[in-house]
Amino acid sequence: MSTTTLVASTPAPTSATDKFAFPPHYAFPPFFTLQPILATRTSQLQSWSAFIQAYCRYHRVFTLTLVDALSTPLFYNAALGRSLSLRDARTIVHWMTTVEGGARAEWIPSTASASAAAAAAAGLAAAATSGSGSGNARKSGKVEEEGDGKVWVYWRRPEEWAQVLEEWVERTGQRGSVITLYEIQESDATRREEFWGMDGELLRRSVGVCVKRGRAQVFGQEGSEGVKFF
Repeated sequence: MSTTTLVASTPAPTSATDKFAFPPHYAFPPFFTLQPILATRTSQLQSWSAFIQAYCRYHRVFTLTLVDALSTPLFYNAALGRSLSLRDARTIVHWMTTVEGGARAEWIPSTASASAAAAAAAGLAAAATSGSGSGNARKSGKVEEEGDGKVWVYWRRPEEWAQVLEEWVERTGQRGSVITLYEIQESDATRREEFWGMDGELLRRSVGVCVKRGRAQVFGQEGSEGVKFF
């Protein structure tokens, strides 16, 4: 396994007429099995992270379900007949969620896990009031961080998307105007922008960063929100 390092930073954008260029190591069979030697493994994790980000950016993918993705060209090289195992895919994505991995991914809790977390929170609140049962509530509230194996892929993190949105508002002279989230996502005016077609939840989170920075204010209810940038 080559020890060439590809830093897991934001990949460069590609134009609509480009064909996605797979990295050279995609044609190297050992790339599809995580190596045990630490230095090689770290380099391999970095290479996989950079590749996943670039692939998702090119194909406008914001979330992945790992089980479903295993049969796609992202994790399966048909020419080689080699694919990444689910276990190794989870290991790579978990590394991407860490500080070392640049926080380039985030597990999405399953519906069941989210319900368990809510129930656990209610149990802890009740236990705090009664002064008993905290041990059981804490135990029952353990949520599997990987959920159903669905993950955000942050080829741009929310704070990076926030910066992109703020620059677009400035460039197009829309500061002080109220813009709907739908207009940002789907309008003809944004069709050539990188955030066009963005996942709705990711857009809300990114706008939320702008709000926390004091650069925006959100109006309306979920599903019909508008945002004013300052």
